[in-house]
Amino acid sequence: MTVFRPCIDLHSGHVKQIVGASLSSSEPAALKTNFVASHPPAHYASIYREKALTGAHVIKLGPGNDNAAREALAAWPGGLQVGGGITVENAREWLDAGASKVIVTSHLFPSGRFSLARLQALAAEITPARLVVDVSCKRVGDRWVVAMDKWQTLTDTEVTRETLHMLSKYCSEFLVHAADVEGLCQGIDEELLTGLGEWCTIPCTYAGGGREIDDLALVKRLSNGKVDLTFGSALDMFGGTGVRFDDCVAWNNAQKATPDVA
Repeated sequence: MTVFRPCIDLHSGHVKQIVGASLSSSEPAALKTNFVASHPPAHYASIYREKALTGAHVIKLGPGNDNAAREALAAWPGGLQVGGGITVENAREWLDAGASKVIVTSHLFPSGRFSLARLQALAAEITPARLVVDVSCKRVGDRWVVAMDKWQTLTDTEVTRETLHMLSKYCSEFLVHAADVEGLCQGIDEELLTGLGEWCTIPCTYAGGGREIDDLALVKRLSNGKVDLTFGSALDMFGGTGVRFDDCVAWNNAQKATPDVA
């Protein structure tokens, strides 16, 4: 069944909603921010805990976010996933800090080239059950190419059935930001969603472009209920006007009550 998965995006120590394609270390002035929270990360983690919204991801977008991430994890130990700068050297540290799972991207792509050895070492260190592989991507023609370094650098790896099948041997979930539409609230990438529904054999969460509550039903239909959806900038708790958080909670409760009903 398709459910709503919440998020806490951290930038410079604050909860923010950012247009994904504008993230750049070399050109910080180009950053486009849709929302900066007045509440600390723990505020959102506590709300997710109260509503039993499991599988939320805390993403550290660049440096200066470790303390904020730890604050969120402390508010709900074992209830949140954390990503951003995760390596084989620090993965266990974040699990010990309270993360249910760690999310990894850039560490698997030294110099932009996929390293199976790094993935295997990470899975061996913390077990696949505690590992989420982030295959966030950008569209290149009719393909989707995994992007790293805050979605600015294309790697040598495409998001395909074969890629996801190989990766699934070493992790328990996928996270997929459609970086081209992330933060724009202009609609999801329907072709990518359809592909993920056909290709994924383990849980998968999609983020990017969600703008209305009906997108949950759309994602459920396109993916045959195999992919979950994250709302960010469209969500009222993040300053958006397109999606009410309470409606997302109601959707999840309805899916759990009648999981086979569209």
